[in-house]
Amino acid sequence: MTRATDADEQRTVETLGAAVREARKRLGLSVQALSEKAGVSFGLVSQLERGLGNPSLQSLQRLAGALGIPVTQLLDEPAVPLAVVTRAKRHVMPVAADAPPHQRAERELLTPRGESMLQLIRSTLPPGFTNEASPFRHIGTETVTVESGVLVVCQSDRRVELQAGDTVTYGCSAPHWWANGHDGETVVLGAVTPFER
Repeated sequence: MTRATDADEQRTVETLGAAVREARKRLGLSVQALSEKAGVSFGLVSQLERGLGNPSLQSLQRLAGALGIPVTQLLDEPAVPLAVVTRAKRHVMPVAADAPPHQRAERELLTPRGESMLQLIRSTLPPGFTNEASPFRHIGTETVTVESGVLVVCQSDRRVELQAGDTVTYGCSAPHWWANGHDGETVVLGAVTPFER
């Protein structure tokens, strides 16, 4: 029993290390640059990338923040070459328990959870939804297509209103937010890559 637990822990550290290394290289950072940006030691990053060590949750949060990704993404298994996500197996992203009903957007990840190079997310926005008060900002490029309803997309000082069938693409390093632009649900498909266009 102990041996299996040790093996599981080792696999988890190896998965973490591989995810950190991949994200660091994608951003063009050296191990030293990442350690400075995250405020953790060079040794911690170096060991982790080699599948060694036992980093604290705080260290993982700092690394994820420096890499511009959620901590959970560091823990996901790498995606396989051909991966099917059936409708029943879609990962539904959590919503804050105290969020009011008009802020409870349902976000379904259509790509495998371990996929870091491309994410396809289907979002159902309730009437009145807006995240203007807390815009997103991260490294990457996003393309959004409206399936139904009306979507308002703002990036910095630019604002567009999209109807069903319309698509917008924008860099994510500038602050951006969405709002449901009509009185029914709005459904959108959004694809995100970690590369700026």
